[in-house]
Amino acid sequence: MEDKIVIAIKKSARDLFRKYGYNKTSVNELSKNAHIAKATFYKHFASKELILHAVLMDYIQENVEDILNKLVNERDLATFLANTILRVSRVTYTVCNEFVGWEFIRESANAQEYLKILSDDLEFLLLRSFMQNETIGSMIPEERLTFLIKCSKNIVFSFAFTAVSEADVRKNFISFQKDMLPYLVETTLKEM
Repeated sequence: MEDKIVIAIKKSARDLFRKYGYNKTSVNELSKNAHIAKATFYKHFASKELILHAVLMDYIQENVEDILNKLVNERDLATFLANTILRVSRVTYTVCNEFVGWEFIRESANAQEYLKILSDDLEFLLLRSFMQNETIGSMIPEERLTFLIKCSKNIVFSFAFTAVSEADVRKNFISFQKDMLPYLVETTLKEM
């Protein structure tokens, strides 16, 4: 169980990153908002990047678990899987956009390394969550789920680098949903 200080730091980071973005939020502001000293912040998180990562992963995990645990009355496994991947992809894109801001990722020298770590951890979190889901985990082999998650994640992350406006993002998600996702799901479920 997390201690009260870590919870306060995460809440502070979640609020401030969402309100001002990662780049415009300082460790001083995070500490002040959490009602702790700056040294206390660094005792628990060695950098602002680490608290960002913790907040993103917590938020994504909460939402993924919520999506996977809702009773969904889908017609078949393919529809259930496609809708689940689409919902998870939207959450992932939205949270990265809200907490980090794609401008940071496009412009920061350290962003590529951070994006790789985030991408790998996100893939692990999604795979673990999907494998623990009764409907998905019992019916689809892990290597096929890995394929689906990895491909979907990479496509959604590419939106950040190709989209100029929110209209572009909407267009990309429509294309993903109608053109790419059915093919990925069909390939995942082929010969099962």
